[in-house]
Amino acid sequence: MGESFLKAIESSNLQESGFYYTLSLINGKYKMVVLYTLALFKVARFNELKRFIKIIPYKTLSATLKELEAEELVIRTEYPQIPPKVEYRLSKRGESLIPLLDEMCIWGESHRFS
Repeated sequence: MGESFLKAIESSNLQESGFYYTLSLINGKYKMVVLYTLALFKVARFNELKRFIKIIPYKTLSATLKELEAEELVIRTEYPQIPPKVEYRLSKRGESLIPLLDEMCIWGESHRFS
């Protein structure tokens, strides 16, 4: 187990552990799905993300992207043209989460039917 997690449990201060911080970044119904989708596409526009993640409402996708951008996991690039063009991609920080998400997927596949 992670040392910071054990220290946080002992001091009853879980909010200061790396575990808690990581969970706070990916917590939410669609955050991991959006991150994983951007890892797959590299660069995507809003409507491309919406078409690929069919079940996510527009308002939720917009809010999720704003949160991920504020957490510096996603980079939003707006091009000054008409009609406006906006693209999303993972930041280096966001890319560093993908191996963790991969491991979660592997674990889920091997345990979902057991």
